[in-house]
Amino acid sequence: MPATVTLSPDQFAQTLADSGLRNTPQREVIYSILLKKRDHPTADEVYARVKAELPTISLATVYNCLEALVNCNLVRAVNFEREPTRYCPNLHPHAHFHDETAGSTHDIDLPPGLLDQVRAILPPGYDALSIEISFRGRTAPEAATR
Repeated sequence: MPATVTLSPDQFAQTLADSGLRNTPQREVIYSILLKKRDHPTADEVYARVKAELPTISLATVYNCLEALVNCNLVRAVNFEREPTRYCPNLHPHAHFHDETAGSTHDIDLPPGLLDQVRAILPPGYDALSIEISFRGRTAPEAATR
C-alpha cells in the first residue's frame, strides 16, 4: 500500500494557510493522531485519543478541526450508510472495506487503471470530480481461521 504523505510542520501550516486557515495546536494534534494509528476513527474516537494530550479540548473543537482538515484536503471523510463519519489520512486513490461485524475499516489498494475504467463508463459530457468505492461485509470465516 502506498504510504500516506506525512507533511512537515511547515508544510502542514502552509496547507492550512493556503486554505485561509491558521495553524493551531489542536489541528496539529488531531492530524498527528490520525497519522499515528490509521484505523479510520470516528470524531468521538479522535476526541478520546486527543484528550490525553489536550485535556481541555471539547468535542465541538474536534469536529471543527476535522472539518478544517477535510476542507484543506489533509484527510478524507469516509462515510458509510447510517454510520458515523470516519477519517482517513491516506490521500492516495484507494477503496475502503467496512467490516460490519468488527466495525473496522480498511484501505484497499486499487489496481492501476481501475479509476480510468470507471470514469470511461460515465455518460458523454460528464466528468467525475471524485470517485469513492466502498465495500461492506465481514471477515470471511475461512480468513478468520488462518
